[in-house]
Amino acid sequence: MIFLVVDTSPTMRRIVKNSLKALGYTKVIEANDGHEAIVKLHSESIDFVITEWNMPGLDGLELTTIIRSDENWNKLPVLLISSRALKEDILTAMKAKVSNYLVRPFTPQLLKEKIDSILFLS
Repeated sequence: MIFLVVDTSPTMRRIVKNSLKALGYTKVIEANDGHEAIVKLHSESIDFVITEWNMPGLDGLELTTIIRSDENWNKLPVLLISSRALKEDILTAMKAKVSNYLVRPFTPQLLKEKIDSILFLS
């Protein structure tokens, strides 16, 4: 399984990437923002997207909307990560059709639970 991790923070990308590796997922591609993620989606065979919500330019919700509107990607699992924990924010994300939502900070175990729940429902 190939993961695309999208976040403007190199530190957050490294945390997610290291957490994925600890869970046995070794194929991880990184993108700095939503625009770069779109380029990677066109050029790589991505199985799962993990994206931050708040990014300049093309944010995680906009990226999800693009993914959901493309027939080649519309079934692609998208896990949205954010420090936004208000019920309204989570509902907004769900309306954008994210597969699941993860609030920062998180543990590798919680990341695993979110990934497993998405894969189980797919």
